[in-house]
Amino acid sequence: DVPGGHAFPATKDGIGVAFVSDVHVGSKTFLGEKWDAFTAWLGGGDEVARSVRYLVLAGDGVDGIGVYPRQEEELAVDDIFEQYEELARLLAATPDHVKVILLPGNHDAVRPAEPQPALPPSVQKLFDSNVTFVGNPCTFTLHGVRVLAYHGRSMDDFVSKVPGLTYAKPLDGMREMLKRRHLAPIYGGKTPIAPEAEDHLVIEEVPDVFVTGHVHSVGLDEYKGVKIANASAWQSQTSYQKMRNIEPKPARVPILNLGTGRGTIKEF
Repeated sequence: DVPGGHAFPATKDGIGVAFVSDVHVGSKTFLGEKWDAFTAWLGGGDEVARSVRYLVLAGDGVDGIGVYPRQEEELAVDDIFEQYEELARLLAATPDHVKVILLPGNHDAVRPAEPQPALPPSVQKLFDSNVTFVGNPCTFTLHGVRVLAYHGRSMDDFVSKVPGLTYAKPLDGMREMLKRRHLAPIYGGKTPIAPEAEDHLVIEEVPDVFVTGHVHSVGLDEYKGVKIANASAWQSQTSYQKMRNIEPKPARVPILNLGTGRGTIKEF
């Protein structure tokens, strides 16, 4: 387990980090107007908006092609490169002072087995230089603050195997990952795991911030000093979610202040 009393290494400046996930560009249920409202807010005069210097997109930037049966019936854009071109256009509209960190998810154009590499060069060249491409999962530091970003596919296994866990409370699943010091400890389930020589899903060093997406919910809290955030989706309820009686909580952005360690969730 994570040792208790993990100290958050606050930065000198009150730099803000916004967490988003599961944009699903290309889907008929993509909430474009709400995303545009978020982008406009980032460029506005709001004190919290002015503090945001980083935008972490934790996977599933596009809806992809052939991810699930009969997906073509729910697509507004049925070409994968056109989906990424539209995502690049949306991210280019964010203010210049906001740097984007983009990792893939299970809907993206990379291998589904985890760990996933960063998006291929043929996709990366569609974006401007303000976007940094990383793998899934990925650990990086922002002004000395250690961030562990993971799309969160293993949440499906946690919900199905651990009593009491639900998609509506993703932070509970994240706490279980930290307790086990492993992002996907269940082998042979819904999470495809690549047969690598080294297990890259072990949480060796305790992060200061841990973020996931995938479940189309939202949350912001901490566990034994580690700030945990589940990033919301930008897609309304899908037919699959309706069948499973899953109610998404879209268009809500957890924002963490690296100076104080405190966060807020902004709804659009």
